[in-house]
Amino acid sequence: MSLIACLVFMIASWQSEPDSSSVFPQDTLELSQVEVQAFALKKYAFGQYVRSLDKNRLEQLSGYSLGEVLQQETGLFLRQYGPGMLNSLSMRGTSAGHNALFWNGLPVNSPSLGQADYSIFPLGGFDAVNIHYGSSGALYGTDAIGGSVHLSSNLGFNTGNELKVGTLVGSFGRWHQQVSYRQGNEKFAFKTNLYRNYTANNFTYKDYASPGTPEKRQEHAKVSQIGWVQDFSYKINSVQSLKANLWLNTNDRQIQPLLGSSTNDVQEDRSFRAVIDYTHAGEKLIWTATTGISNDLMVFNSDNNQTRLILIGTALDYSFSPKWQTLAGIRYSHIKGRLATYDRQEQRIELYQATNFKPNQNLGISMQLRQLIHEGEAVPFTPSIGAEWSFFKSTVWNWQLISNLSKSFKIPTLNDRFWEPGGNPNLKPEKSLSKEIGLTSKAHLSAFSFENRLTYFHMNVDNWILWLPQSTYWQAENVRNVVNQGLEYFFKGGFEQGNKRWTLHVDYSLNSAVNQSGDFGNSLSQGKQLPYVPKHKIRTQGNLQKGPYKLYIQNQWTSERFVTTDNQTVLAAYSLWDTGLSYAFDWKGKLKGNLGFHTNNIFNVDYQVLRLRSMPGRNFQFNLNVVL
Repeated sequence: MSLIACLVFMIASWQSEPDSSSVFPQDTLELSQVEVQAFALKKYAFGQYVRSLDKNRLEQLSGYSLGEVLQQETGLFLRQYGPGMLNSLSMRGTSAGHNALFWNGLPVNSPSLGQADYSIFPLGGFDAVNIHYGSSGALYGTDAIGGSVHLSSNLGFNTGNELKVGTLVGSFGRWHQQVSYRQGNEKFAFKTNLYRNYTANNFTYKDYASPGTPEKRQEHAKVSQIGWVQDFSYKINSVQSLKANLWLNTNDRQIQPLLGSSTNDVQEDRSFRAVIDYTHAGEKLIWTATTGISNDLMVFNSDNNQTRLILIGTALDYSFSPKWQTLAGIRYSHIKGRLATYDRQEQRIELYQATNFKPNQNLGISMQLRQLIHEGEAVPFTPSIGAEWSFFKSTVWNWQLISNLSKSFKIPTLNDRFWEPGGNPNLKPEKSLSKEIGLTSKAHLSAFSFENRLTYFHMNVDNWILWLPQSTYWQAENVRNVVNQGLEYFFKGGFEQGNKRWTLHVDYSLNSAVNQSGDFGNSLSQGKQLPYVPKHKIRTQGNLQKGPYKLYIQNQWTSERFVTTDNQTVLAAYSLWDTGLSYAFDWKGKLKGNLGFHTNNIFNVDYQVLRLRSMPGRNFQFNLNVVL
C-alpha cells in the first residue's frame, strides 16, 4: 500500500475545505456546499498561515491586477516598476523567484525567468486568492521558499443562470470592461468570462534625473489587455466529477522608461493555460487525476521568448479515521524553453506524501515529504513538520500556539543554466531551512469580535544564485547565503451596533534579510540588508458599513529601502492614504450589484517603490458591477 501511495500526488490537497473556525466569515472566503472544487491549502499545513481574500471584496475590485489586489488588501511588499509594469512579490525578505504562483493547481512561474509578473494576471482570470505565508516547498515543490499564492476558479451546481457586467473608469485613461455568464444545474456547470483592460498611464511626475527636477507627463507607458476564461464542470455521478479550466490572455505594453531615459521598449505577453481534473470522492478516499498546460510567449521588442510546461499527476487522499489522514502522489512535468540564445527541454518527477495526526480537537500535527527528480538526479530531500495546539478554548476565547520546521528549494531557471553567454549548467538548487513559531487568539464578545496572529520566523537560504560580472559578460553563480528573520502581525476586529458595523484590519511585517556573504567580491555588502527589502511595512484599514453603504480608509507605510548591496544608497520611506465609498443595490431581486468611488494617494505623495521608477499621484476610480 505504501508503494502505491508513493505513486500519487498532491492535487487532492486542493479540494475545498473552508475554515469554519473563523470568527469573521465576511472577511474570509467561505465556499458554499455547491462549490465544485477549490483549494484546501490548510488541510495539511498545520503550523502555517493560509489567508483567503474576501470574495465580495474581490468582486468590487474587478479590473485590478493580482499585484494591485495584493498591494491593496495585504501587507505584502511588491516591487513595482511603474503602474501596469513588471510587478513581483517578495515574501519574508526573499527574491521574486522564491515565491510560487499557481492557477488551479498549475504552476505558472516562468521556467526561464523563475518568477511571475503579477501585473499581467487580472482578476478576470480567477475567483479566489489564497496566500500561503512561509516556506512550503514540501507541499508545492520548487520556488515556494518565501511563500506561495494560489488562484482558483469556482463553479457551483444548482445555481441557475447569472449574467454579470462590470466596468471601471479611472484617472490617466484607465478603463475596464468585463462580461461573465454562468449556469449550473444538477449535472453541469460552466462560466464564460470576457474582459478588457486599458490604461494610458499619462500621469505627471517629477523627473529627478534632470536638472531642476522638472515636472513631466508620462508618454510611453500604455497598457492594453484582453482575455477569455472558460470553466466547466460535469458531475458524472454522486462520487465522480470532471472539471476543466481554460484561460487565454494577451497583454501589450509600452515599457515605462527610467527617469532620465528616453527608451521606447515594448513588450507583448501571450499566454494559454488549461487544466483538466478528474475526481472520485468516496466516503474515505479521494482520488484525483490531473493534466495541465501553460504556454507563454513574451516578445520584448523583437526578441521572442517562449516557454511551455506540461503537467500530469495523480493523487490519493485517504482518511483512516478522524485522527489520521494521508495524502500521497506523483507529478510529472515536461518543460521546454525556446529563447533568443538557447532551445532546451527537461523532465521533472515529484513524489509527495503528507500525513495528518489529530489526537484530539485541540492538537493537530502534520508532516510532509517531497522528493524531486530533476533530469535524472535527486534535488535536496524536502521534509516539513508543523503543529497547532489550542491550549485555551472557551465559548468566547480560543488561544493557539503554532510552530513549523520546513525545508524548501528552488531549481535553477533555464536562463540561469543555458543563457549564452553566462549560463551555468553546474548550478546547484537553492535551498532553505525555515523555522517559525506563533500565537493566535480569537474572541467573540457580544457585538465585538477580533482575531490576532503574531508569528516569528527564521530562515536560512543557501546557494542563492546571483549573476556576477566576468571580463566581458555576467555569469550565474551559487554565491549568496542569506539569513531572513522577522515578525508578522495580523489583526482583524469588528463591532456591530444595529445596522452599523465597524471593522479594523492591521498588517505589520518586520523583515531582516541579511547577506552573510560578500557580493561581487565586495566585502562591504557582507552583513547588510538585501536591496529593496523594507525592514518595516504596515497596512491599516478601517471600514464603516451601514446598510448598503460602506466607507473605508486605508494607509500603507513602507520604510526606507536600500538600493545597493552595500546599503550606501537609500530610497525614502513613503506613506499612502486611500479611501472609497461603495453602495450595494438590489432592485426587487431582478437587478443587483454595487457601485463605488475610490480615491488613491489622497495627499498626492511623490514616491518611488524602486529607484528612478515614477509612480502616479492622486487618482480616482469609479466602478459599477451589475448582476442580472
